[in-house]
Amino acid sequence: MNRLFKSSLLVAAMFPVAALAVPVAGDQEVTLSGAGSSDKDFDDTILSVQGSWGRYLDDSSMWGVRQTINARDTEGESVKFDGSTRVFYDYHFGTGPARPFIGVSGGGVYGEGVDDTFMAGPEVGIKYWVQEKTFITAMAEYQFLFKSGSDARDRYDDGAFFYSVGIGYNF
Repeated sequence: MNRLFKSSLLVAAMFPVAALAVPVAGDQEVTLSGAGSSDKDFDDTILSVQGSWGRYLDDSSMWGVRQTINARDTEGESVKFDGSTRVFYDYHFGTGPARPFIGVSGGGVYGEGVDDTFMAGPEVGIKYWVQEKTFITAMAEYQFLFKSGSDARDRYDDGAFFYSVGIGYNF
């Protein structure tokens, strides 16, 4: 009986979060994410910070702008910075506290040690609301680089995957 009571309390406690977790048309969102990688000797390290702003078009669709800043520290060289700015569209599934999404983004890459160029590609992720307006997010992007529209068709297979984990807030 005691176990049933505790389980019932746990389930009941989750319902308000699930009911309040769904953003609606016009709601805005900001996120802050980070990523990094190093080789086994820490001779080549990349740290990334990513922020985004978005607006919900309805309960499931969102558009926004995403900014990434990367710092690359290679042994024997000075730290090089680059970044990317892109516009995105994401579609969210479900209405509970965990909402997977798929989307697409496109924009530009610029900075030290990279050729200034365009980038585009699909993305997939999940958001999990831990409070009424606060969530954690994880995302994977496939980005390919191109200089022109005809170049994009040829370069799609030469892309790279980017992963990030972060926090977000709806207002």
